[in-house]
Amino acid sequence: MALLEIDDLHVSFKTMDGVVRAVAGVSLSLDARRTLGIVGESGSGKSVTAQTIVGLTRFPNAKISGRIMFDGRDLVSMDADHLRDIRGARIAMIFQDPLSSLHPFFKVGHQIVEAIRVHEDVPRDVAKRRTIEALRSVGIPSPEERFDSFPHEMSGGMRQRVMIAMALALRPDILIADEPTTALDVTVQAQVLELIQALRDDFGTAVILITHDLGVVAQMCDDVAVMYAGRVLEQAPREVLFDGPQHPYTWGLLQSIPRLDAPRSDRLSPIAGSPPSLINVPRGCTFHPRCPYTPPPALETEPPLEEAEPGHLVRCHLSVEERRRLWQSLQSEHPALR
Repeated sequence: MALLEIDDLHVSFKTMDGVVRAVAGVSLSLDARRTLGIVGESGSGKSVTAQTIVGLTRFPNAKISGRIMFDGRDLVSMDADHLRDIRGARIAMIFQDPLSSLHPFFKVGHQIVEAIRVHEDVPRDVAKRRTIEALRSVGIPSPEERFDSFPHEMSGGMRQRVMIAMALALRPDILIADEPTTALDVTVQAQVLELIQALRDDFGTAVILITHDLGVVAQMCDDVAVMYAGRVLEQAPREVLFDGPQHPYTWGLLQSIPRLDAPRSDRLSPIAGSPPSLINVPRGCTFHPRCPYTPPPALETEPPLEEAEPGHLVRCHLSVEERRRLWQSLQSEHPALR
């Protein structure tokens, strides 16, 4: 049985310009000790999906439907008090900007101590010892001194380590990492990703990793969901998706990745056009205005998410045979995709 099961999730927001349909019928599952990568361009619905899991989209102008099952309970219909007990203790989330997640007026160590004591009935000195140990575990030097640092006194990478230390101290069942390496240099990115991986391996924490970087997905994830315009267009185990992707959007994402083994004369191939407005989503297949292989049905009807092979789901009007042929053709034209 899956640790987390999202079933037909819809999230929309009423605005002055119209209804923003941020998530439209997303279904995903996450097993214990596994990492699910959710990839896609900005505005694809990745972050809204993750934030809805922990109840951060419950605004007066929001409409949420579907189910998010965790430990036999539906998080969508759960009242705010019970969801608050789960958020942080059993489902933790770290964001791309930890400075906005940490309170600027309180020292980082005290914030972790309070997070522990909110969810567990332990004395303050015990919580402090656990906090210092957690800070040490994520590689923060002199954790006893850093305990009394304010967030603005730390670098972006160090603040991200603090957020991971908070998760480590509470040992959640699920960690949601929303673009955790954005704006960090390459060395610090690698260190942050290693810490997340260690949290999974050492404590059995399941991870949802939200990113636009397929290189990170290839390194970290067991399963991958590709989102576009609030929908899942392709979903598969990592090896299956990278060896034989079947959606034109996924092909476009793969072609746009810089490759060290590619000839220097090869140019990156960006996806033509821009992501659609979530207020005026294209009729039919949402990707058809940018797709170079659009069959006539794509203009009128949205394709269902169907199984192309066991465990590999694709939302596309092209037949499986056509998609395989087109992918082989792309590999011939761009050897770096092999």
